[in-house]
Amino acid sequence: MVAEKTKPAKALSKPIEDYGLIGNMMSAALVGTDGSIDWLCLPRFDSPACFAAILGAPDHGRWLISPREKVVKSSQRYVPGTAVLETRLETETGAVTITDFMPLSDNEEQVDLVRIVRGDHGEVAMSMELVLRFNYGEVLPWVMRRDYGLSAVAGPDAVELHTPAKLEGRDLKTFADFTLREGETMPFTLSYHPSHKQPHFVPDRHESLQQTVNWWSEWVGRCTFSTRRPRWHEAVTRSLITLKLLTFQPTGGIVAAPTTSLPEAIGGSRNWDYRFCWLRDSALTLYALVNSGYRAEAEAWRQWVRRATAGHPKQLQIMYGISGERWLPEMEVPWLPGYEDSAPVRVGNAAADQVQLDIYGEIAETLYITRQAGLGPMDKHYEFQTLVLEYLESIWQSTDHGIWEMRGPPRAFTHSRMMCWVAFDRAIKIAEKFGIRAPLDHWKKVRDEIHADVCTNGFDAERNTFTQYYGGKTLDASLLLLPQVGFLPLDDPRIAGTIKAIEEDLLSDGFVMRYATDHVDDGVGGEEGAFLACSFWLADAYVLTGRHDDAVDLFERLLSLRNHLGLLAEEYDPIRKRLVGNFPQALSHLGLINTAHNLASPRHPAAQRAGQEDVPDHDK
Repeated sequence: MVAEKTKPAKALSKPIEDYGLIGNMMSAALVGTDGSIDWLCLPRFDSPACFAAILGAPDHGRWLISPREKVVKSSQRYVPGTAVLETRLETETGAVTITDFMPLSDNEEQVDLVRIVRGDHGEVAMSMELVLRFNYGEVLPWVMRRDYGLSAVAGPDAVELHTPAKLEGRDLKTFADFTLREGETMPFTLSYHPSHKQPHFVPDRHESLQQTVNWWSEWVGRCTFSTRRPRWHEAVTRSLITLKLLTFQPTGGIVAAPTTSLPEAIGGSRNWDYRFCWLRDSALTLYALVNSGYRAEAEAWRQWVRRATAGHPKQLQIMYGISGERWLPEMEVPWLPGYEDSAPVRVGNAAADQVQLDIYGEIAETLYITRQAGLGPMDKHYEFQTLVLEYLESIWQSTDHGIWEMRGPPRAFTHSRMMCWVAFDRAIKIAEKFGIRAPLDHWKKVRDEIHADVCTNGFDAERNTFTQYYGGKTLDASLLLLPQVGFLPLDDPRIAGTIKAIEEDLLSDGFVMRYATDHVDDGVGGEEGAFLACSFWLADAYVLTGRHDDAVDLFERLLSLRNHLGLLAEEYDPIRKRLVGNFPQALSHLGLINTAHNLASPRHPAAQRAGQEDVPDHDK
């Protein structure tokens, strides 16, 4: 029989920093410190969620394994150097550890999530509650008992639960009660497959666990980051693991985050779907991966960028789907109340249709880094870049929506024009360094024209700072990238003036806001937290301008914002003292990796990007 739709239930209220991330480079899940998996999309990052409780209530889908008695203490940790998560729950009578992981697979249609519950000491009565709700908590599946557990089908989706535990169905949910003593285990495997295909064989969980641990240990062992500060090494490797977990292995695309609609301000409407790939992250991604020793991942990302951007330059988008999809229509999910009642919940992202001129600079810099690092064959790349510059020359004076995807009126954003300069500058550098025939005189003329335009119209001489947009007085944290892209010499007083102005206007509790939302019509309204990537950019600016101690101090403060597992969200709420925004956020972890390299080595990513050979060496 067809079950009725779920009824509204009491919303969850766990802070997002109470979650850990597991995944298999196809999809990912968020596991709470209470033993509940509250977010999972199957079989891909961008698929509709089957556990969506984090955006609503338990009845919108979750998988809870917890003691029946009161938990007196809980803790989480990753098996060192891996993405295997352990949640330890203690009661008055004993303790158990839940080991959660997603085995690696080459099959996009077969995704497994394994949970192994182990008794650590004493005796603990346990309970399992499985609430499967497909299509973001809306659709109740047909559930059928099997000799291995159960199967559940809803339209195109099907999952099997394999477990020796005795299952019981009631109230449209599945339960199991069991007791564990020291050394005893109870395994559970949730396996996805398309409903029109047969279920796949589930391998031995303990063998699969060991294989997963071994794979991650070998992968982490390839990291080339080294420093005299061990904590930085741990932070960098955890960020690299997180970045790997956000990679869609079949294509090499890296999602901005595995979640949608986690709010930038609790109770607000700044809730966006981040399960897509942004071009603006391209250069920072390549620097982070190449400098950390992960050339294969860098090459996979380069290839993804190449395929996604194929076509006429005027059709370039700011973001694409994980396989390079271009159509990402934005819709609201009305039956989900949102994280802590932060509505609406959105699926898709309308910003994909915006014009953002900075992406042309990102593409040019990505090609420049590719050349510098010797990644893959160049073949048609430079021909494509030439076409991009021809088109950019005709539009660079247009208005756009800027790096932050504002939904207000289009403007002449200073950062966008600066990145247009980067597009021509990097193309010139490639041609000169690698002996490629190109209209260099003409490109240099356009580059100089853009540079003069930015310095004339994007600069407030009275305050000695660049501004967010031409003719405006407000500031923008993206201006911190001015020294990093080499737009001006590091000792230019306009660089110091811009950094000083941002410190005065955009710092909140010592962290950087993207811009002042109460002074800018961004078409959304409301407040937001401090954008963590921007704070890392400020630390990078400190490094470039010789303020090493200030950079270290800010970097250490940023590290203190990580949750108990070393994960960062998109933003930090300095009032509530908690992480906000989609979680975990790739751009935040990219910022951490690159800033760590900037602090650890005189020939660092910021210096490479700025083209500076005389950056102060703090070790001398």
